[in-house]
Amino acid sequence: MHGRTRQVEAAIGYAADARGNGVAYARLTSVRARRLLRVTFAVPKGARPIERASGYAALTALARSLRRRGTVRVCFKTNDAQFVDEIQTRRELPDGLTLSYVRLRCALNSLANWSVRTAPTDDLTQRARAEAALNLAA
Repeated sequence: MHGRTRQVEAAIGYAADARGNGVAYARLTSVRARRLLRVTFAVPKGARPIERASGYAALTALARSLRRRGTVRVCFKTNDAQFVDEIQTRRELPDGLTLSYVRLRCALNSLANWSVRTAPTDDLTQRARAEAALNLAA
């Protein structure tokens, strides 16, 4: 999945526990390969509501991880239509999400080309939720 010119599709699922510790999965698909990427993230203190803030923190962590790996053309896909709308329309956000939004935009802008679209990713979301629940119980 390395390469600066190939487009990668990244179907994502994420979840965080009540303390803001989260995990995100991305199913990366390119013309030549398919693999699963797992990254952890932390929702910044004060970022609320935590469910919304976890989306920003997860996508930020995934964008940064992909950039470090040399991937700079990414189409992210998530099942959260409200999240996609917030990113695409740049509408005003609650105060508790503003800094998370800025961090996300910086991470996305480090990529040469990116987009965020709505698509079914329930399997990845369920996997992340199960792991976040196990971590909370541990």
